[in-house]
Amino acid sequence: MTRLSLAIALLLAACQQTDTPQPASAEAAAPAPFAFEEASIASLQEQMASGSLTSRALAQAYLDRIAAIDDTGPRLNAVIEANPDALKEADALDAERTSGKLRGPLHGIPVLLKDNIDATPMVNSAGSLALAEHRPKSDAFLVARLRAAGAVILGKTNLSEWANIRSTRSTSGWSARGGQTRNPYALDRNPCGSSAGTGTAIAANLAAVGIGTETDGSIICPSAVAGLVGIKPTVGLVSRSGIIPISHSQDTAGPMARSVADAAAVLTAIAAADAADAATSEHPARTAIDYTAHLKPDALKGARIGVLRKAMGYQPDVDAAFERAVAALKAAGATVVDAEIPTAGQWGDAELEVLLYELKADLNAYLTSSGAPVKSLAGVIAFNKQNAGTEMRYFAQELFEQAEAKGPLTDREYLDARDKARRLAGPEGIDAALKKDNLDALVAPSMSPAWPTDPINGDHFTGAGYGAAAVARYPSISVPMGHSHGLPLGITFMGTAWSEARLVELAHAYEQASKARTPPKFLLTVDLDEAR
Repeated sequence: MTRLSLAIALLLAACQQTDTPQPASAEAAAPAPFAFEEASIASLQEQMASGSLTSRALAQAYLDRIAAIDDTGPRLNAVIEANPDALKEADALDAERTSGKLRGPLHGIPVLLKDNIDATPMVNSAGSLALAEHRPKSDAFLVARLRAAGAVILGKTNLSEWANIRSTRSTSGWSARGGQTRNPYALDRNPCGSSAGTGTAIAANLAAVGIGTETDGSIICPSAVAGLVGIKPTVGLVSRSGIIPISHSQDTAGPMARSVADAAAVLTAIAAADAADAATSEHPARTAIDYTAHLKPDALKGARIGVLRKAMGYQPDVDAAFERAVAALKAAGATVVDAEIPTAGQWGDAELEVLLYELKADLNAYLTSSGAPVKSLAGVIAFNKQNAGTEMRYFAQELFEQAEAKGPLTDREYLDARDKARRLAGPEGIDAALKKDNLDALVAPSMSPAWPTDPINGDHFTGAGYGAAAVARYPSISVPMGHSHGLPLGITFMGTAWSEARLVELAHAYEQASKARTPPKFLLTVDLDEAR
């Protein structure tokens, strides 16, 4: 990854902190045992079907756990707001179950949403104090889909403020409204971002599953460092209407879960065409896809996988774990070949130009249409200046200011950058690599291990392998592949546009072969004596 592309990944995967612990010991701050530790959607449905569990009891258990370890105890600071109607929603779904009505696999399942997604009656703030009183009048399209599928909206999760498009010096997981989210594997380590709260919450069993959003790395990175499965869909598979935007070229929402099966169930529920989001009309298939039907443990047999070795070399533990993952792919029946994205590192300047132009246009449109208290990017910039003691005590807003200086989306500079970035990352990048060796997918290490949170210097980001899929608008899935001194590591599967079903097959087969996820121990700091 080039220095510029690393900076872009940082700005889309980060923010800053208030009170990271700096202990000398790795002594655990582990909470009391939890009845639904690592519970899957399927196991929870079995209990509710048998009558031994209700959705209300499950939602209450998660709310109690949030109070015990997120608000106090280890104080993960992952949940920014609970849904005051969560138990009422659970009661209604229990009544439906009793009457014989079942909506599907998510019926009665508690879900947490990133705090840039409209969900009534809660605030949608992107972590900014400028939107701390912004209560949208209706749900985002994907939230309406979740409710229709029977999910209980448990609450909202903290994030890197404004999905980390404000400054290049920010620290992942910090927002002025929510403070600093911690990594549950080692509390002084960073949760990555910008979907930091969702990553920490689902890893720590504060809900069954969660929703994150990504522009470049903001689902994959926090999933990797929290030992989760994160699916970044093709842009257009999941509607973005009702989500505070950065870039209509690259923004998408997607599931974050403790297994491929759970992530596939959520993706099935939220993937649908939306008249309010033109990108969702681009899907070549007009029929809905059940991604859970693609959970095939033998899917790697006969598969051809391209290994992006040029995405390695920035951390030895990552390289060692990735080599073990490649060996597991081979052992499960895949043909593995060394592959290369021929245009890697060539789209960074163009991507940043696109993001800055689209941030101004897209954010202005959202703020105006949603009835937000601040109506424009210029208004947010002014608010931050007026409230610099809280909003800008760690880092400034130079990216906001650069975006505000951009012209309209008819500018030739923008149009050329947009076309260049998509072409280099997509047809001449991922697609060229896939076609050259007739590959089903490409794989790369997702991320470095989580770094110590540092509000003064910002993130210590050393490398990642997910950028091409983000810029190309193509799908990617991160799956746990091991650890470094107890810190989770992930492997990312990437494919061409609309190849989610095949990637789910491959990711699930690898997950079943490797079984690399381990629950967090809530250590105060990394145990350097733990095996690498």
